[in-house]
Amino acid sequence: MTEQNATRDSLAADERLRITEIFHSIQGESRPSGCPTVFVRLTGCPLRCGYCDTEYAFHGGNWYTFDRIVEEVRSYEARYVCVTGGEPLAQENCRRLLTVLCDAGFKVSLETSGAIDISGLDERVTVVMDLKTPGSGEESRNLVDNISLLKTGDQLKFVLCDRADYEWAKSVCDKYSLTSICSVLFSPGQPQLDARELAEWILADKLKVRFQVQLHKYLWGEAPGH
Repeated sequence: MTEQNATRDSLAADERLRITEIFHSIQGESRPSGCPTVFVRLTGCPLRCGYCDTEYAFHGGNWYTFDRIVEEVRSYEARYVCVTGGEPLAQENCRRLLTVLCDAGFKVSLETSGAIDISGLDERVTVVMDLKTPGSGEESRNLVDNISLLKTGDQLKFVLCDRADYEWAKSVCDKYSLTSICSVLFSPGQPQLDARELAEWILADKLKVRFQVQLHKYLWGEAPGH
């Protein structure tokens, strides 16, 4: 291989990602819930949460160049783009893709587990970060230092499996004054926790959090691509 070819191949590798799917759907979670959104689902995740609904994204996928990703995203003519997984930040090139999508004029959000450092992300990106509860089986993977990196417009999500998770999430909110940092979302892990029951707990305790359910699942169930 010539030096020129090696350089070209290296540059190509720097501008590609392994993608499980790109699809157009209704955003079912977070602040723009209900808005038509293009989802870019990256392949791979180092976590194994007990309630995971995207295990099909752990392996496989296909290599996409940044240009191909932007072209496909643009074809849906949507304003919002959500980069998700798996765990998108498990692929280092994800950080560069986020900037490329912002530069292309999209409103970009990143869904991340919170187990990987979020420092250095493009300031234009809205981060939607999980804190893993004891019921997820991955509480030990939480990178607590990420909390101090969240911006006012970012969102912090707890997926709750039972009352113990709920009490744990409340204590974490108090410990770090989370509701004064960014929006805090409480979601019922389904089928583990009844959505109405969680809503009633939030009301009874007068929490300053946002209750949310996965709207897309009410529309399409567990089917990939929605």
